[in-house]
Amino acid sequence: MQMAIISFAAGIWIAQYQPRLLSGTALILITTGLTIGGAAALQWYKSGVLRENLFRALVLLVAFGVGFAWSGWRAAWRIADELPPAWEGRDVEVTGLVAELPEPSEQGVRFVFQVEKAAGPVPQRILLSWYAKERGAESATAPVVRPGERWRFTVRLKRPHGLVNPNGYDYEAALLERGVRATGNVRSGPPPALLDRFVSQPMILVHRLRDAIRDRFSAALPGKEYAGVLIALAVGDQRAIPDEQWTVFRNTGISHLISISGLHVSMVGILVAWLVGKAWRRSSRRMLRLPAMKAAAAAGLVAAAAYAILAGMGIPTQRSLIMLAVVALALLGGRQPSGSQVLCLALLCVLAFDPWAVLAAGFWLSFGAVAILMFLLGGRVAAAKGWRAAVASQLGITLATIPALIVLFNGFSLVSPLANALAIPLVSFVITPLTLLAIVLPLTGLLDLAHGLFGLLMVFLEWLAALPFAMWSQAAPPAILAGAAIAGVVWLMLPRGTPARSAGVLMVLPMLAWVPERPAPGTFRMTVLDVGQGTAVHVQTARHELVYDTGPAYRQGGDAGARVVVPYLQAAGIGHIDRLVVSHNDLDHSGGMSSVLGGTNVGDIAANFVPEGEADGKGKPPVRPCTAGEAWVWDGVEFRVLHPRAEVLGKISDNDASCVLRIAAPGGSVLLAGDIERATEQQLVGSEGPALASTVVVVPHHGSKSSSSDAFVAAVSPRAAIHSAGYLNQFHHPHPSVLQRWTDGGATNWRTDGQGAVLVEVGARDVAIAGQRELAPRYWYGH
Repeated sequence: MQMAIISFAAGIWIAQYQPRLLSGTALILITTGLTIGGAAALQWYKSGVLRENLFRALVLLVAFGVGFAWSGWRAAWRIADELPPAWEGRDVEVTGLVAELPEPSEQGVRFVFQVEKAAGPVPQRILLSWYAKERGAESATAPVVRPGERWRFTVRLKRPHGLVNPNGYDYEAALLERGVRATGNVRSGPPPALLDRFVSQPMILVHRLRDAIRDRFSAALPGKEYAGVLIALAVGDQRAIPDEQWTVFRNTGISHLISISGLHVSMVGILVAWLVGKAWRRSSRRMLRLPAMKAAAAAGLVAAAAYAILAGMGIPTQRSLIMLAVVALALLGGRQPSGSQVLCLALLCVLAFDPWAVLAAGFWLSFGAVAILMFLLGGRVAAAKGWRAAVASQLGITLATIPALIVLFNGFSLVSPLANALAIPLVSFVITPLTLLAIVLPLTGLLDLAHGLFGLLMVFLEWLAALPFAMWSQAAPPAILAGAAIAGVVWLMLPRGTPARSAGVLMVLPMLAWVPERPAPGTFRMTVLDVGQGTAVHVQTARHELVYDTGPAYRQGGDAGARVVVPYLQAAGIGHIDRLVVSHNDLDHSGGMSSVLGGTNVGDIAANFVPEGEADGKGKPPVRPCTAGEAWVWDGVEFRVLHPRAEVLGKISDNDASCVLRIAAPGGSVLLAGDIERATEQQLVGSEGPALASTVVVVPHHGSKSSSSDAFVAAVSPRAAIHSAGYLNQFHHPHPSVLQRWTDGGATNWRTDGQGAVLVEVGARDVAIAGQRELAPRYWYGH
């Protein structure tokens, strides 16, 4: 059974990486073939035609096909509920319910809306943002909504769309998993109308309770530094935890404790089961009616289920709840399943309900950690006990998860065993119980005590996180090296006495030593990142790194530096930027600067303004001017600033003061034009003339019709014009007339809003260009 479930899971996993969905006819044929094939194999086996090993192979093949087909059917059903392209960007009236826990911010609130009635073909579940200034009121107070409220809104929607970058977070996949098939904003006219204050539905009752607990905790801990952590432990809402704290958690390897993890759900279930069992044994009458073990199992399961539902049923909580349910039901039925059977049944249930779970890092880490523990603690002749078992388990999990952490997060914490040695018992057995007790007993003292204890823990964690060797960071390795490392780790964890067990280290080292290939001298690589409505460009030569602009600050919170640029650099194995060029001080170009300065080491900044603040206490790098005449050569590649002249600074607009940079190598050249407009373009054509000619241009001002004049297009005369713009942005960039102008000038238009990050390889003799959505296509792109 276990191998069949694993094969089923493999089929689901492969299906999620298909570039396009199979047609309905193909899925019907596959399903029919699997049914006939499975029935025939079973009949042949019963009649003795098939041998046992061949039958097992056929079972595994059928299970793989069932997983593949099930994933395809689920995807087809979900994607069918979509917003037609013709309805994007149109105002439409919808009526429905606030379906989940809202996400408040300083700017407004975001929430999942369950549509009951609409004046158009709107999907059943949409994600809406309601900003304060769009309410049509004079007050800037952010709107407040509650789960279960029925509203009538006028909304402007678009199909699910996310930023697509190399090794980046796939927002479109996350929306698909949540069943959200359109996103949009609440419009101010006609004004939103609250129709009902509460509509009772089972899950809405749960979200209403979670909302009330969150509000009570926030009111009880006003302005407290770690209130967000206690809210996360209580109801699974992590949005109030600031990025600085998440950095400490990641660097010390305790992020799993801050989420409501399987450990917490199991702890609640086991604790309640123990208490009920102790109480049950005190009554002989109860013991005669029902054995104490069965009563304890039932009570523990109910408690664990209540906590998991309150936490929002994430993958780790699903896995733990299902495992506890299997064990509890087995005990109630007088059976005793093995650990592998329990884990595989949990795997089957999770993927049958949510086939997109395989795309989440938590899925692999959650199931992997439990499998590792079973492997370490089971089947040993002389297994360790007590504190020795705890230490061995922690060290084993730390070692075994190294390949997965490098693949998923581009690094792992070297101080994790020490941090978890204190954090696991304190968070799991003291802070979390106090927090849960505060849900039942509205005593502020319980929360104050939990908050104080976590504050003491953070003193230790912050000291560990600040150590220079706290984190091992590197580029995401190729699959073959990651696979070899996993095999090496498994070999290392075999029981003592296994021949050449230490040789497993040799299989891990190639992954740890791997460094991505860099451009050869005299060539360079450029990536125009997909940051939405803004610009961020990475340029790499044989031994140097340059970043041009840092992307926008986002309205819903955060910025492109933290969400896109720094994760991209980390995945590429880049921890040092030789030069950060910021074209001008507009938020769509400089909004992510502080995050980039805080997340990487920067040699110097080329900018014509004074950056604010410091880089996470590291001090600001030196700032140099970015004015015409500045030039340097890195590894046979020439960098030259064409604009602005020093004497015009302060006399022209910010857009026209953009730093224009040309990068040239023997095989081709690139022009980065910032936000310059027609007047500056005309001046550049007159002053630079033939020097503007480039193979590739990152189009001025995101393709605004106020830029890209005929004379400028003719002077640059590129083979490729790259437009860095947000999907369905409010400025309608790039303008159709601009696209046509570059096409008429002989260029192929590339767009980050449609093709994701654009990768440009300037080789020794030619230039190659590709879009990330085409390099790594997924069936949900465009749906």
